[in-house]
Amino acid sequence: MKKVLHEYRLFLSYPWDMRVLLTTNLVYGLVMPVIEMFIGAYVMRKSDDPKMVVTYQLAVYTAVPIAFVVNGWLLRHISIKRLYSVGMLLSGVSMVIMMNLPELDLIGLGGAGLLMGVAASLYWANRDFLVLSSTEDANRNYYYGLENFFATNMNIVVPLAVGSFIGWYGQDDSGRVGDAYRIITGVVFALGLVASLIVQRGRFRNPPHTGFVYFRYHAIWNRAMLICLIKAVSDGYIVTAPAMLVMTLVGKESSLGALLSAGGMVSAVLLYLVGRTAGPRYRVHLLAAGLSLFLVGSLANAALYSALGVLLFMLLLVLARPLADFAGFTIILGAMDKASQIEKRNPYSYVMIREFAAYIGRAGGCLLFISLAYYVSTQFALRYALVLIGVLQLLSVPVAHSVLQGCYATETSSEGDSALCETRSTTGNF
Repeated sequence: MKKVLHEYRLFLSYPWDMRVLLTTNLVYGLVMPVIEMFIGAYVMRKSDDPKMVVTYQLAVYTAVPIAFVVNGWLLRHISIKRLYSVGMLLSGVSMVIMMNLPELDLIGLGGAGLLMGVAASLYWANRDFLVLSSTEDANRNYYYGLENFFATNMNIVVPLAVGSFIGWYGQDDSGRVGDAYRIITGVVFALGLVASLIVQRGRFRNPPHTGFVYFRYHAIWNRAMLICLIKAVSDGYIVTAPAMLVMTLVGKESSLGALLSAGGMVSAVLLYLVGRTAGPRYRVHLLAAGLSLFLVGSLANAALYSALGVLLFMLLLVLARPLADFAGFTIILGAMDKASQIEKRNPYSYVMIREFAAYIGRAGGCLLFISLAYYVSTQFALRYALVLIGVLQLLSVPVAHSVLQGCYATETSSEGDSALCETRSTTGNF
């Protein structure tokens, strides 16, 4: 108890806005596993077609970058806290629409996906800016360590609880399974409402009312966007891959919940300790470790392509994904800080353009799966797409090393050397 109280007092020593944001994300973290995993399982159950799952995800990703731009203009007139809340609530609305579609055709699925993309963009655009403005480089490892500790624990409890509930309530009856999904959707909406009320307690400020659309950026930020693009290739597929693999090779949502919960506690504790103890200069090593674990898991899935292969992949993914996200995003935030200082631009510009780079990567990941499924076979895509993505992701490690060196080198260089880092960009802004 003394150690727990010590950690709590440490939490209270951080700025108020940072604590409000962490608490909000703790509550909404109960929703994220449902959105990421069980929507894919629902589409897979209703359509029995992995291509439909990836098509839905592609619709989500297509709406995101456009809505990021719209969000930037809305921030000139509406509080960032309100837009953040709307994003959390819209995710529940999108699920309600999907659950009430009589049939999952491309039009209905695409519409639900676009609405979920708008919800995701309002959530992530404002969340990313709030993290950037509420934290500093010195406390970001702690922030992400604690946030990932919460998120990983939610990834233990929520999938197991939701999967068990669907299995118990549904009892292999398609009508009752649909009702179970509707009940879960109601809970998602209620949690989004609670999280939206908590975030209102923060003293968050909107970005400055200046131009935020630019077409050229400093070299440090260009390399950071390359990391976003490469890493996002996995996001385009990994959100739905576990559900598709489990539903194809294992068969039930209860199995999906159990697999996602396995090994999560070790991951949560490790990430919290890393956030408490590791300095910023170790972020590249953590990124390399996370991406390597992902590749090993994808190789196991490809080699075995069985329930055992899925189990091994999921066990490694529970650790690999948050570790890579933790390291990658803190590196990118550092590049945002440095580039905005050099170029003297609205910080939201970097939040927005990052999403365009991520969209290219996510769309590429989705299209890779769809192409392999159409031109080779769905089994080939499920088996080998993850391996291709795992190899590609490792290319981001040397780029991340270059970004980290650039950020810290510009802080310690002489005035003459710093001149080399001045921006040479031509801008156009709205």
